Amino acid sequence: MESILLAQVEEHRAEIFYNLDPMRYQSDFVRRLPACVRKSLAWRAAPSPRADFSAYDLLMCNFKGILESYKKRGWRTAYFSPAHHPALDPYGYNADRPTDIIFVGGYSRHHRRRRELLEAVAGLQDRYRVAFYLDRSRFTRLAESFPGRFLPLATHRRPNKIRRISRPGVFGMELYTALSRAKIVLNGAIDMAGEDRGNLRCFEAMGCGALMVSDRGSYPEGMVDGVTMLTYGKPLEAVGVIEAALAAPERSLEIARSAHELMTVAYSKANQWRQFKRLVDGL
Repeated sequence: MESILLAQVEEHRAEIFYNLDPMRYQSDFVRRLPACVRKSLAWRAAPSPRADFSAYDLLMCNFKGILESYKKRGWRTAYFSPAHHPALDPYGYNADRPTDIIFVGGYSRHHRRRRELLEAVAGLQDRYRVAFYLDRSRFTRLAESFPGRFLPLATHRRPNKIRRISRPGVFGMELYTALSRAKIVLNGAIDMAGEDRGNLRCFEAMGCGALMVSDRGSYPEGMVDGVTMLTYGKPLEAVGVIEAALAAPERSLEIARSAHELMTVAYSKANQWRQFKRLVDGL
């Protein structure tokens, strides 16, 4: 795969190498790039204690804590945010939203905080239409398989009330369709995030015109509790926030519309492209 990619870059005569998977293509690969490449940049928004990104000219993401850890290793960094793609607009303006609460994301033994959240919100299924689209890890699938039932893996299986409203994970346009048919999109940072917030689901939920209910933390500019989103503390708090939001549909719709406007204006692809060019020009 590395040889193929190097040949493609050389054939294209690319001047900028922008990598969204630096864990796969670390410094040893960057040093092999053809001479046409003038600058190399990478996006990485997760802890990478054993990785070597030293050959990259710039490391970017929108998690300040992660960027600080890169700076301590002597690497050049810059804050760079995801953006709202215009293809989301038809989904954002959808008014038919039969699902009250939706969650879309991964589920594994490493998502302890997420499991608590989903279990708490799953308790609302008797009164509201709740759907969890879960991309289960291989370990979770094993634990829930017929042979896995005879193994001591109970702690890795989804609780029954989560399983009752679970559906397979969705991606691409199917994901956007699911989000656009929901009044509320539940979001929650995974355990490694610390206080940083602003995962891609935030941008997708707001871009699809849903009201995002997410956990408290340090969010990107414009993502403000009570203005463009609603936040909760402990998992049980999320239940109260969701119930209050569903009981006040006009206010919830106003917040969701403000969030969609934030995405289409402040986080537009045009603004992102201008920022990217500024970063490249500054290298």
